[in-house]
Amino acid sequence: MIYPSNFEQKIGFGQIREMLSDACLSPLGRRFVERVQFLNRFDLVERLLQQADEFSQILNSGEDFPSQYYFDVTEHLNRAALEGAFMEVRGVFEIKMSLRAIRQALGFFYESDEAAFPALKALTQGVEVDRALVAAMDKLVDDSGNVREDASPELQRVKRDLIGQQTQLRKTISSILRHAKNEGWTPGDAEPTIRGGRLVIPIIAEYKRRIKGLIHDESTTGQTIYLEPESVFELNNDIKDLENAYHRELIRLLTAITNQVRHHLPNLKKAYQFLSLLDFIRAKAVLANRIGGVMPKLHKQQIIKWKDARHPILHLTMLAHGKKAVPLSLELNPEQRILLISGPNAGGKSVAMKTVGLLQYMLQCGLLIPVGEGSEAGMFDDVFLDMGDEQSIENDLSTYSSHLQNMKQFVLFAGKKSLVLIDEFGTGTEPVLGGAIAEAVLGQLHQANVYGVITTHYTNLKNFAEKTPGIVNGAMRYNPSELQPLYQLEIGKPGSSFALEIARKIGLPKNILDKAGTLVGKEKIRYDKLLEQLEQEKTDFEVRNASVAKQERKLQKAVQEYTALKQHLEESKTDVIRNAKAQAKLLLKDANQQIENTIEQIRKSQAEKEQTKVARQELETFKEKLLPEPKPIIRNGNAKSGPLQVGERVVLQGQDSVGELLAVKGKTAEVSFGGLKTIVKLDKLERPDHNAAWMKEKKVKERVASSSQTKGMDVTQRMADFQHTLDVRGRYAEDALTTVMNFMDDAIMLGIPEVKIIHGRGNGVLKQVVRDYVRTLKEVASVANEQIERGGDGASVIVLK
Repeated sequence: MIYPSNFEQKIGFGQIREMLSDACLSPLGRRFVERVQFLNRFDLVERLLQQADEFSQILNSGEDFPSQYYFDVTEHLNRAALEGAFMEVRGVFEIKMSLRAIRQALGFFYESDEAAFPALKALTQGVEVDRALVAAMDKLVDDSGNVREDASPELQRVKRDLIGQQTQLRKTISSILRHAKNEGWTPGDAEPTIRGGRLVIPIIAEYKRRIKGLIHDESTTGQTIYLEPESVFELNNDIKDLENAYHRELIRLLTAITNQVRHHLPNLKKAYQFLSLLDFIRAKAVLANRIGGVMPKLHKQQIIKWKDARHPILHLTMLAHGKKAVPLSLELNPEQRILLISGPNAGGKSVAMKTVGLLQYMLQCGLLIPVGEGSEAGMFDDVFLDMGDEQSIENDLSTYSSHLQNMKQFVLFAGKKSLVLIDEFGTGTEPVLGGAIAEAVLGQLHQANVYGVITTHYTNLKNFAEKTPGIVNGAMRYNPSELQPLYQLEIGKPGSSFALEIARKIGLPKNILDKAGTLVGKEKIRYDKLLEQLEQEKTDFEVRNASVAKQERKLQKAVQEYTALKQHLEESKTDVIRNAKAQAKLLLKDANQQIENTIEQIRKSQAEKEQTKVARQELETFKEKLLPEPKPIIRNGNAKSGPLQVGERVVLQGQDSVGELLAVKGKTAEVSFGGLKTIVKLDKLERPDHNAAWMKEKKVKERVASSSQTKGMDVTQRMADFQHTLDVRGRYAEDALTTVMNFMDDAIMLGIPEVKIIHGRGNGVLKQVVRDYVRTLKEVASVANEQIERGGDGASVIVLK
């Protein structure tokens, strides 16, 4: 049961229906839109939602699903059902193209994975389209809706003769018209025209006797007549005969194709029912994508558990103005059946209530709803709504009387499977009595175990909800300091109306506000002050919490940077030790060789004094070359003094790595070492010594030179063995990426100017993975497809800098 009768208009579903209708491609789907209604059968609602969700997946995937030629051919099929009737050319064209769309849709589902789109595939059962029928129609009418000239040999012959006669007629009549223009019998800009289905020429009325022929018409002023020259009578007659022959042959062909259609009418009706459903389901998916609709987890029992729910119409309106609607999260379940929302006017209470009603109604009409991931929804048998002013002069109803009429319906008919929506509960009459009646009605609804969302300003209802299990208070949040609504729903506490605060902001005189405060009583003022204080404390807490979260993020970032720097230093240390060991090994080898040479030289000279002295001198020279005397470190007298400044080059005490000072914050500083930022104590930093830096640079150069000597042969060999093309087709993305990384490392190290990676086409995953990684390398100048004859986009050509 849906109450009242104008529920859709009041809740806003009429606009949803209009948007759904606009999304349809043809009247086929719009007829289903008109029949959309609230359903309480779980299996049916679940199937409708599943269909819309699967079609939404198709649209989002970019799959090539037919979206044209959804023609409504009901008129043509009704005509074909009549014995002896024949369809027009337009009817044949529309049936042909729409049947082709149906065949493409069936083919899409047949070719998709077996487990994909089960709800949509169920619609294809029993749907058949005879290929021979489509082929016969295609033989008669082309894809532009024109009759094919070769539809039959007779039609082709008549068409050929007709074109020949028409060409001859135009030549003859053009010659006559040219002569008439030369004689001045016809206007200079006159052209042949058609009158009564025959080609004629315009002649000035006073010269109509100069050319023999038949007058067919005259101009409005009577100054020009339209004459068929006698010399073209026969040609026009022949053309008329050929046109009649063409028409007879075309009717014969149309009658034959209509007879074929009549034979397939039962199957065609099923096929067009399928096409109508596709149009309707597609429209639901288009609407869902537009409003962010999804399919929540569906339950047979009554439950609402929505995360980040949005009112679809408000959502689209806000987007149109470059803004975002504030989502709401709420839950109704057997332990928390009724939500009582309070708060200031214009704070969003009514929007929250309407959002619940509209989304639940949409859901049980088979439409996807805009809620967040992890949302759940249940089924209700009835939805009752009391909202707005329903006063009626005809029925002698005041505003409050109309509300009482609604309350009567709720109390009589609402049950444990009903959803009740009430806006501004209890208003419209004297507040004390109105609040009392509202509390009594709320108690009755609670005893009936109904579910509901109710908005109110009445304190007695807030107190009743606070002490009654199954009813929970909710508040629309408000910024007390700025007196601005936040449009956020908070469950668990009531909200203040902030009436006096809003009146104070507007500028109502202080004496009036003081008098109002006295009249309302200290308890009420204290209650509202407490709510205001709680709201302000919550706001302050959120601000502080956001600040703490920001500091935690900065601390986490600093820890990550410190960890990265530490890892970098450890790796650098390992590299230095490894290179030093290699260099020492090489030096030891050279030293041993020199010693062996010296011993051999002394042995050969038989320990002659002079020869031995020379050998010893050579050994001493080699020793000095290996271990040169350390040069004294001379401090740069021109070094800057005073506090360190942002932008200076700095080093950590006892370290050689030079960094840049980015910022100074008290006794700490932010420094960048090799692109890695870190926080250090300011007193641990000093300006770098230029001689020390020079010595470090020299050591690095010597180490590189030594390394190059030992590895020269290895690099040369690797360049000779390097293959410029890498084939990763058929591999998993992870394995392929590892191979590509090693391949590119070798290419960059060896200075290769250009390489090629063959990844194939397939579904494009390998291509995407390869190109995404290669583009991250700063040594890469460009990435492009290979030439078409060499593989095209199945291979990537990479040019290195």
